[in-house]
Amino acid sequence: MTAKLFTPFTVKGVTLKNRIVMAPMCMYSCEKEDGIVTDWHRTHYTSRAVGQVGLIVIEATAVQPQGRISPNDLGIWSDDHVEGLKELTSLAKAHGAAMGIQLAHAGRKAVLEGDIYAPSALPFNEKHKTPKEMTKEDIKETIEAFKKGAERAKQAGFDVIELHAAHGYLINEFLSPLTNKREDEYSGTVENRYRFLREVIEAVNTVWDGPLFVRISAHDYREEGMTPEDYLPMAKWMKEQGVDLIDTSSGGVAPAHINVYPGYQVRFSETIRNGAEIATGAVGLITTGKQAEEILQNERADLIFIARELLRDPYWPRTAAKELGVEIGMPKQYERGWK
Repeated sequence: MTAKLFTPFTVKGVTLKNRIVMAPMCMYSCEKEDGIVTDWHRTHYTSRAVGQVGLIVIEATAVQPQGRISPNDLGIWSDDHVEGLKELTSLAKAHGAAMGIQLAHAGRKAVLEGDIYAPSALPFNEKHKTPKEMTKEDIKETIEAFKKGAERAKQAGFDVIELHAAHGYLINEFLSPLTNKREDEYSGTVENRYRFLREVIEAVNTVWDGPLFVRISAHDYREEGMTPEDYLPMAKWMKEQGVDLIDTSSGGVAPAHINVYPGYQVRFSETIRNGAEIATGAVGLITTGKQAEEILQNERADLIFIARELLRDPYWPRTAAKELGVEIGMPKQYERGWK
């Protein structure tokens, strides 16, 4: 049986050489709090491309300054950011990786000076500041910022855009009834809570025709919070809007106890994939080639998103290939030590 992990995956004309994705992970490494790419980013992402990752999705990249998780996050709110991001895509593509970017807004989880914004004026916990409830004008400006971010992502040469609608950040805050207590057309019913994401997708689609992913938190782990089954109508709407894949994570919208174990989120990916008939990515303590292969062979997901294991081992694709008995490409310069 051919290892499915090392088969190509094609979406909207972009072919990934394998099904290994580097999940977006914040590096908090912008030195001047200006959102500009640094040498750390160049080394960090390019090394995973050398390691034969099929798709690298760079960290949550803020579409507005007040949308950063921390002052040291990458940004895409200004044309000044394009040059550094373009250098990242060029460096990684030279080694055969496709490049994705996660467009993000932190909402009430931003740890910044000055005002922060959210659907409702509810702090994440007692240590976080209380956000300002977004006005209709704030919402309009933020949707436009996602659109401008997508335009700049295209200019920078990214192959894939992922919208960050997970982990308790702004879009997730609109989607979950735990955090969205507004009294207008952006709250209440499932359709209304989806409205903000719908409008973001619509805006992005006016300037972007490449692969579009959305990362969701499929389970809030709280009473009256969202579950994978609750996300099924939203997943179907995303598919209708042209979203190609749902990157299925969980948690983060409100403080909660999460029972973590290897592959603990894979069942959420499976539920969304089967229930909405849309491609999904599985993530969450996936650490071995055999584990990843089982997920793909049993059609529980279409792509495998690797996070912490790629921090530990930049050449994890080689490690997984050896475990599965597969030979994969290598940098010519490493031939003497690769096998």
